[in-house]
Amino acid sequence: MKSFSNYVGSAALMLLATAATSANAADLPAKAYAPALVMAQVYNWTGLYVGVNGGWGGGAQDPLTLVSNRFDRSSFNINGGMFGGTIGAQIQQGYVVLGLEGDLDWANIKGSGISTPTIAGIGQGITLNIASNISAVATARARVGVAMNNLLFYTTGGAAFVNSSANGTSIAGVPCGTLGVVPNCSASAWRPGLAAGLGVEWAFMQNWSAKLEYLYIAVVGSGASTDHLNTVRAGINYRF
Repeated sequence: MKSFSNYVGSAALMLLATAATSANAADLPAKAYAPALVMAQVYNWTGLYVGVNGGWGGGAQDPLTLVSNRFDRSSFNINGGMFGGTIGAQIQQGYVVLGLEGDLDWANIKGSGISTPTIAGIGQGITLNIASNISAVATARARVGVAMNNLLFYTTGGAAFVNSSANGTSIAGVPCGTLGVVPNCSASAWRPGLAAGLGVEWAFMQNWSAKLEYLYIAVVGSGASTDHLNTVRAGINYRF
């Protein structure tokens, strides 16, 4: 009987200990579950956009080709600023961004020099002080880029249109405007060309981005050595 009483006592003690442990566990705060990981939002470059841009351009131009295309080529260095507007549209598929972009910039890219016009190396009896100026630059280009979230690296290429003017003054020889020599000492025209370049664009807000871009522009149909322009522009775009 004593042995049976010991068994009953031990069992009672075990039951009491189990109940106390359960009560203490019930008093403990519930374990908090860690929230699920939130995936970072990936920037999407798809949409229409407008913007402004500005920068600098420099290169070489032959103003005599505006006055007459029969003279041998000459070249003057030109440089100056530019500022204008941009409009474009693009679509993103995966990492690839494809788009079309156009811009129109007012420019003040100019140069001047002394020129003695020749035809097949034969002088025409006149020496000119002639000035050259590019007053506007327009482009219509395709853009192909690789998006790294809110950074876009791209190449671009397409058509360009340059508004060039020339103004000459005779400083020796026959007067400027002499028939058969230089009948017209000033001229202005929109001239077609090709543009190609590359750039990087950074989306610093949901709808706003800033870009830095280099473009090489060559005027076609201006002789064996085409007029050319190197431009570096910065811009800000707003995407709808």
